[in-house]
Amino acid sequence: MKKFNAFQIKIFLISLMLLDHIFSAFSGLIPSWVHGLTRGVAPMFAYFLVEGYFYTRNKRRYGSRLLGFAIFMYIGNMIINTIFASKDVMVNNNIFATLFVGFIGISIFEYAKKHEGFKKILLRILATIVVIVGTMFTEGGISVIPFILITYFFRGNMKKQIIGYLLLSVVLLSMEYVPYESFNITFDMLMYNSDFLEILAIPTIIMYNGERGLNNKFSKYLFYVFYPLHLWILATISFMIK
Repeated sequence: MKKFNAFQIKIFLISLMLLDHIFSAFSGLIPSWVHGLTRGVAPMFAYFLVEGYFYTRNKRRYGSRLLGFAIFMYIGNMIINTIFASKDVMVNNNIFATLFVGFIGISIFEYAKKHEGFKKILLRILATIVVIVGTMFTEGGISVIPFILITYFFRGNMKKQIIGYLLLSVVLLSMEYVPYESFNITFDMLMYNSDFLEILAIPTIIMYNGERGLNNKFSKYLFYVFYPLHLWILATISFMIK
């Protein structure tokens, strides 16, 4: 089986992400199953967050970059939403915030390993509180943050990771499944509420060769720049044609 490095996979993920956000920005332009097809994108970036945490030479800089872009995107979203409010065009996405919460959770769990006894327990409780709160208040938190934790706790054991991902998807499906009067409506609603399809990240994880690939400022900042920029451009186009 041909395998791919992280940069190659991220280019593929960015392509899927663009397709998904076109679906969200322009209702009816793309069929609903396309939204479901792209549900593996955010979990893959969650997976790479964990990989990056252990490979980066400067964890503080890594976390600061996530936080900085989360704040930058929050401010940018507020500006966009204010300007385009008259036509009800809004951008509320901010996966940087979700990934930052995951980063903080991992950091506290790692710090707890350096301690024993009551302090270790307190640190683990703190990490748990952080990820629970993050799950409730960040984009895709209910699926992405548990995915981060599964990737982290079972890192180095792909079989256990995959079992964890599958169990998480079953839980998400049980939360999202609601039978409607027809199969078509039920299917469409499942595609709109399709976090359970994060299992589509599994084939990509299997095809990952563990290598970083292209490693320069372009590759490092491509996602950080493309993610907010393409959302704001799509919002602008949507506003102009409404």
